[in-house]
Amino acid sequence: MTEPVHALVRPATERDAAVLAELNRFVHALHVEARPDVFRTAASETGELAAIFASFLAGDDTLAYVAEVRGRPAGYVTAVVHRRPGDEMTRARSFVSVEHLAVDPGVARGGVGTALVEAVRTAGREAGCTAVLTDVWDFNQTALDFFEGLGFTPMRHWLEHPL
Repeated sequence: MTEPVHALVRPATERDAAVLAELNRFVHALHVEARPDVFRTAASETGELAAIFASFLAGDDTLAYVAEVRGRPAGYVTAVVHRRPGDEMTRARSFVSVEHLAVDPGVARGGVGTALVEAVRTAGREAGCTAVLTDVWDFNQTALDFFEGLGFTPMRHWLEHPL
């Protein structure tokens, strides 16, 4: 385990879109390597990704935080608050879903990811949510271990069969 680091976590703003795009390259490369049939290399190499993050940051019910270590961006998390009305089959519920989480490998396993997820948990509670959800690609054992270490448990499985 890397030495624990002190991370200052702050809300991200639209001005942070390029920072999120840059930090995303660490995790995006892993996804491109494992699933080139799904993920494009080009998205992480152009301004296209910064524009996507800027649009996300301007959205309603979105949450985003940047973690800084020694004054430099070291990670980010994005999340969305979902409010689902009940119907004949399901109960009404509100939850927050973690969409993206990325931490600079230079400070990974030092508590940055945990601090970012905790910021989402706090914001979710304040928004009246009763749970935090996320999805993780099956090939990403590091992410699975991380989230399970924070107390996340499987709730459903997506299965794929190529055609």
